[in-house]
Amino acid sequence: MKKSINIGLILFSMIANAQSGSLKLTGMDYPTTQKGNQVDDYFGTKVNDPYRWLEDDRSPETADWVKKQNEQTYSYLEKIPYRNAIKGRLEKLWNYEKISAPFVEGDFTYFYKNDGLQNQSVLWRKNKWGKEEVFLDPNTFSKDGSTSLGGVDFSKDGSLVAYSISEGGSDWRKVIVMDALTKKIIGETILDVKFSGVSWYKNEGFYYSSYDKPKGSELSAKTDQHKLYYHKMGTSQKEDEVIFGLNEKRRYVSGGVTEDENYLIISAANSTTGNELYYKDLSKPNSSIVNLINNFDNNHNIIDNIGTTFYMETDYKAPNNRVVSFTISNKDPKNWVDFIPETENVLNASTGGGYVFANYMKDAISYVSQYDMTGKLVREIRLPGIGTAGGFGGKKKEEVLYYSFTNYITPGATYSFNVKTGVSDLYKKPNVDFNSENYESKQVFYTSKDGTKIPMIITYKKGLKLDGKNPTILYGYGGFNISLTPSFSVANAVWLENNGVYAVANLRGGGEYGKKWHDAGTKMQKQNVFDDFIAAAEYLIKQQYTSKDYLAIKGGSNGGLLVGAVMTQRPDLIKVALPAVGVLDMLRYHKFTAGAGWAYDYGTADDSKEMFNYLKGYSPVHNVKSGIQYPATLVTTGDHDDRVVPAHSFKFAAELQDKQTGTNPTLIRIDVNAGHGAGKSLSSTIQESADIQAFALFNMGIKSLSK
Repeated sequence: MKKSINIGLILFSMIANAQSGSLKLTGMDYPTTQKGNQVDDYFGTKVNDPYRWLEDDRSPETADWVKKQNEQTYSYLEKIPYRNAIKGRLEKLWNYEKISAPFVEGDFTYFYKNDGLQNQSVLWRKNKWGKEEVFLDPNTFSKDGSTSLGGVDFSKDGSLVAYSISEGGSDWRKVIVMDALTKKIIGETILDVKFSGVSWYKNEGFYYSSYDKPKGSELSAKTDQHKLYYHKMGTSQKEDEVIFGLNEKRRYVSGGVTEDENYLIISAANSTTGNELYYKDLSKPNSSIVNLINNFDNNHNIIDNIGTTFYMETDYKAPNNRVVSFTISNKDPKNWVDFIPETENVLNASTGGGYVFANYMKDAISYVSQYDMTGKLVREIRLPGIGTAGGFGGKKKEEVLYYSFTNYITPGATYSFNVKTGVSDLYKKPNVDFNSENYESKQVFYTSKDGTKIPMIITYKKGLKLDGKNPTILYGYGGFNISLTPSFSVANAVWLENNGVYAVANLRGGGEYGKKWHDAGTKMQKQNVFDDFIAAAEYLIKQQYTSKDYLAIKGGSNGGLLVGAVMTQRPDLIKVALPAVGVLDMLRYHKFTAGAGWAYDYGTADDSKEMFNYLKGYSPVHNVKSGIQYPATLVTTGDHDDRVVPAHSFKFAAELQDKQTGTNPTLIRIDVNAGHGAGKSLSSTIQESADIQAFALFNMGIKSLSK
C-alpha cells in the first residue's frame, strides 16, 4: 500500500515569490512553477510528485498560478490572426432558434427554447388555449450566465415542481420547490444535493440523494458515501429522513418512484459499472426495503411495472442487454422471463404510451423497434436517415411521443410519433446556416494493434483531396461503457467549413458493442484503448486524409486521459494535442471527490503492485520525459471542476512546460467559475471552441482561413 514520505513542506511564500518570475523554455516564457519535494512510496517504489501543492484549489498560490497561466495563454491566443473570425462564424452559426421536444405536466405543455445566443435555454410553457409564457429563465440566475438550470421534476399532477441549479458548473446543486400554477417558491431550498434527480411521491414530498458535505474543499475532497433522503413538504431539510445509505456504504445511490406511485426503486453502486437493486412498497406504511439484486456484477435498470410485475433492462447473461420481466414474489434470476431477448446489437430500452421501445445500436448507428406489453413486436420504426435517434419516452397515457434525430452533418430535428399508427411527423427542424449537402460522412473499419476491427466515422467537405494536407481533428473517448454516436455540432460544422476533417473513432472501453467491448478497455487492458486511437491516427495518415503535420487529437474527461496517454506514448504521430478536463494523474485520481467510483474502468494504485505499475506505465503526468518534443498542446479545464479536479490538468501542464523540447507551445486554458462542462454558458462555449480551433490551425501552419 502507498504511504507518504514527508521530506519537507513546500514553503508557499517562496513559491509566490518564484512565480513572480518566468522561465525561458521552448521559445516561450512560461510562468515558473515551483517544485516541491513530495515523494510517495508505492509498494517500495518511490514516486516524485513535485506539483502536489497545485492540488490545493483553495490556496492563494494556486490561484496566482492559474492567473499567470491564463495571462500567458490568452496573450498567445490573441495573436492568432483568425481567432476572432472563427468566433464570429461560431456566433453566426449558433444564432438560430432551438426548441426542445415538448412534455406535458398537468394542464400545461412545457418546452425549452433558446432564441439563438442566450447563455442558457429557457423553460417555456403553453396552456390548453395555446397561450405561451416563460416558466423558468436561468439567464436571470446570475449576471455572467455561470448559474445553470439542472433537472426539473414535476409531481404526478403537475402542480408542484422541484428544480435544481448549479453554480459555477459545480456538481453540488441546490433544489428549489415551486408551486407550478402560481410560480411561487414554497418551502426552504434544499442544499448540498449531488449526483441526483428528484422523484416525487404524490404531493407529499420527494426523494433525492447526496453526500455529507466534506470537511475540506467541497470541490476536491473525497465523497464516497451517498445517501438517499426523503424530504417531506412543509418540514426543514435537517428533518429529512435517510432512506438508504446510513448503514450501507455506497458511492452512488438513487431512488425513483414508479409511475403508479406504488414502489420506490433504489439503485446502489460502488462504481460506475454494476449495481444492486432494492424496492420499497409505498402502499404499505412502514414497509421495509427489500433486496432485488444483491451484487455489483452486472447493470440493472427497472424501466416499468404493471402491478407487482417489474420490467428490467439488464446485461446479466446478456452482454448486449435484454429486457426481462418478473414478479416480486419470484425475483430470483432463474424465474426471469425474456421480454426482449438479447440480440447481436446493443439495446437501450425506454417506455412510453404503454409500449416498450428498443433502441438498438449497430456500429454506432440507431435502429428502433416498438413492442407491446406482452413482448410482441409491433413494428420497426422508420427513422429519417442514418444516424442517432433518441427519445421515445413518456407517460403511459400519452398517445404521441417525441424523438430526436441527428448525425454529423444533420442538425438535430424533433419528430412526433403516434404510438398507435406508427406515423412519424417532423415537429421542429432548426434553421441552421449550414448546407449539409456540401458534406459527407463515411464509416470505415480499421485494424488495431492486436487485429481488432474498430469503426470510425470520418466527416469532410465533398470533393476532399486526399493529399495529406487536410487539417484533421481525431476525437475519441473509450471508457465507462459510453458510446460515441453521430450527432451534429456547431463547433464541428465551423471546422468542416474551414476545410477541416473531423473523425470519431469508436474505441474499446466504450459501449458500442456491449459489455465485452467495454471490458476490453478497462484496468489492465486499458492500453487497448490507446492502441485503438493510435491505429486510427495511422489509418488517417496512411489513407492521406491528413498527415502528422496536420493532425490534432482531442478528447474530454476520460477522453482527456486518452489524449494525454497517446501524446506521451506517440508524440511523433500528431501535431496538436487537445486534452480537456482530463483524468491525467492515474496514481491519485481516486483520492478526489467521487473518483474512487471509476475503479471498475481503471483500477487503483493501491490495489496491488501489478496494478500500480500498469497505471504508472501510462499515467500522463508520470510519463512526460525530458528531451522529447511533444505536440503543440492546449490543456483546457475549469477551476470549479469537481468531477475531474483541475489539479490533473495543472500538474500535467506543469510537467509539459518543464520538460518540453523544441518550439511547440504547451499552454493551459483555465475557465474561471466553470466546472466539468454541464451548464456552461453559450458565450463561454463559443469562446472556448474558437480558441481551440484557432490554436490547432495556427500550429498546423495555416496562415489564413479559406474564403
